[in-house]
Parts: sequence; structure tokens; C-alpha cells
Amino acid sequence: CHPLRYTTVMKEGLCTLLVAVCWILSCTNALTHTLSLAQLSFCADNTIPHFFCDLAALLKLSCSDISFNELLIFTVGLAVISLPLICILISYGHIGVTILKTPSTKGILKALSTCGSHLSVVSLYYGTIIGLYFVPSSSASSDKDIIASVMYTVVTPLLNPFIYSLRNRDIKGALERLFNRAIVLSQ
Repeated sequence: CHPLRYTTVMKEGLCTLLVAVCWILSCTNALTHTLSLAQLSFCADNTIPHFFCDLAALLKLSCSDISFNELLIFTVGLAVISLPLICILISYGHIGVTILKTPSTKGILKALSTCGSHLSVVSLYYGTIIGLYFVPSSSASSDKDIIASVMYTVVTPLLNPFIYSLRNRDIKGALERLFNRAIVLSQ
């Protein structure tokens, strides 16, 4: 709301506190799932049908009752996933209200294009996580789970540099020169 006050609001102590809270919550989340996973027995195949050691893929290998683990994923996920998503959506709501108050249509379009690209990546990220961890899936849908995991672990982080750098005129100019050079060389 007050971008010119950013340097006075975001002091080193506040940044340290925000990082510490993120680390503590992340480690607590991981430890909770690890400890609950340690209580299970695995009597089936020991090969994880996934490209990384995902919690849902590990639960599919267990021959124990995983209802507590599924409840834990859902409960912790509500806090860890839903709370940040709600905060992001509320901030975008504030941005949207501010944008609509702008008298210039060119300013509105510029702001919407910037917010649109950010919001699309946020939607892709949270949409795949919600689909993967909150929507029950069958044991046969491991390919869909792998694709969803690739979307939130690989694709969305790869999109961030493009979103931020393609807004830069120098980067746009360099890409345009590169494409023009490639077209000239191919002819």
C-alpha cells in the first residue's frame, strides 16, 4: 500500500523474523510428516514410482493404515497451503481495487498485465498443490501425480525469471535482436 515506505518498514529485524518463521514452520511441517511416516510399515515394493521422495508416493507404498497420515496432510495442508494463498488473494484484491481507481486505461492495462502474469503462476503453483494433496487420487494415477509435482517443483520456479525479466526493456531488446539474428541466419 505504501511502496515508498518499504525501506523503513522492512527493517533487518523484521526480515530476519520473517525468514525464521518460514524456516520454523517448514521444518515443523516436514518433521511432523516424517515422524508420522516413521510409524508406518512398508511390506510392498520398495521402489518409489516418482521422480522424488514425495509424501503421497511414500504413502502408496505402505501396507499400514494411512488414514491418520492422510488426515495430517489435509489438516497441516490447510494451514501451510491455504493461509498463504488466502493472504496472496487478499493482497491481489487490494491491488485490484487500487487499479480500478486509476483514471488511465493505459495504467490499468499495464498493472493488469503485470498482476496477470504473477497471478497465473500463483494459480498454477497452488492449483497443482491443492489438486495433488487435497483431492483424493487413485493408486493408478501416479503419472498424473508426477506431472503435477513437476508443475509445482520445476515449472513454476522456472517461470519466475521470465516474468520478472521479460518486463525489462533491455531483455526484450536483447531477445528481439537474438530472434532477428536467428531468422537472418536461417534464410
